[in-house]
Amino acid sequence: MNGQTISLLGTQVDPETDAVTVDGVQVHLAEKRTLLLHKPAGFITTCSDPNARDTVMRLVPAVPGLHPIGRLDKDTTGLLLFTNDGALTFALTHPKHVVEKTYHAWVEGVPDDAALARLRTGIELADGPTAPAEVRRLHTRNGRTEVELVIHEGRKRQVRRMLFAVGFPVVGLARVRVGPLTLGDLPEGRWRDLSAEEVATLYRAAGVENSTVQRAGE
Repeated sequence: MNGQTISLLGTQVDPETDAVTVDGVQVHLAEKRTLLLHKPAGFITTCSDPNARDTVMRLVPAVPGLHPIGRLDKDTTGLLLFTNDGALTFALTHPKHVVEKTYHAWVEGVPDDAALARLRTGIELADGPTAPAEVRRLHTRNGRTEVELVIHEGRKRQVRRMLFAVGFPVVGLARVRVGPLTLGDLPEGRWRDLSAEEVATLYRAAGVENSTVQRAGE
């Protein structure tokens, strides 16, 4: 570092002023980036797939270390976040941090008040009971109903399983909000960078300060 060989474990580096080289090649820290994608249907949420299926990584730029935060099912559309910041991933996915996620689901039939009450108190699923959800009916058309659910868990196919358990299979599902962030007018299949302030609001939604999470993850 700065022309000297460093052998002391835990030596602090200031990326603004220190030059670090390995075998004569200067090392540069990857720029932290966080993206918001309006995911279309037909893409699986993974960084790679051994069966060569389309993954969401095809829809975002090639940024070192970039990965999706959480997941959306192949047939689910909507808001999906990506980052190369491990501290942010931890803040948004660790069970001790509660970040609300809002979904709009079209279901067969018209859920009655009893079904909505069950969702609000928690549903017993094969992998255990769910936490209570916020739920309301939005629209009914041609024998189908659009329902809004707000949850803070992230189990596999959770919204679909919850609605099926109360007798109303999902025929279309979109995630429209994560914490304070919404899709806005972002077209399906497009992405945008989040601002530093938007990233800060995600940390606040998780109930932590950005600097605190970074220190814990160092």
